[in-house]
Amino acid sequence: MSQSPGLSHLDAQGRPSMVDVGAKAATRREAMAEVRVRFPAAVAATLRAEGLRSAKGPVIDTAIIAGTLAVKRTHELIPFCHPLPVEKVRFAIDFDGDDALLIRCTVALTHKTGVEMEALTGASVAALTVYDMCKALSHEMVIDGLRLVEKSGGKRRVEQGRVIE
Repeated sequence: MSQSPGLSHLDAQGRPSMVDVGAKAATRREAMAEVRVRFPAAVAATLRAEGLRSAKGPVIDTAIIAGTLAVKRTHELIPFCHPLPVEKVRFAIDFDGDDALLIRCTVALTHKTGVEMEALTGASVAALTVYDMCKALSHEMVIDGLRLVEKSGGKRRVEQGRVIE
């Protein structure tokens, strides 16, 4: 069985294998992922009134810390991700409409492999943390729309979730 051209994590025998990035050039690579946490209207109103604090503490600050830790540990969670010397992690978290938080996680480094999995992991864990911080108010929150928004460096460029090059 030959390696499928679309699946880089399979060896010549079709078995799982980490991609060999040894011959690749180190370039600047950056990725941004986003996700939304949707709240029932009453919960969103309570969070706004409380300055995005819950009984467990500051929701946004805690989500940023948890998301950052997740970015740095992505290789421990996703089997074929390389451990990476992350140089930048930034979160933008704010209300998107009346009843949702939009979480964006941007990750960058100069290396031989990209950081899209790190950005997606950071955004997801930040969203899960928001859920955990707010579940005393309601279990009717919905986490949705996790996606890669932008990626640069490496073979392909992604903008607004679409491959450009």
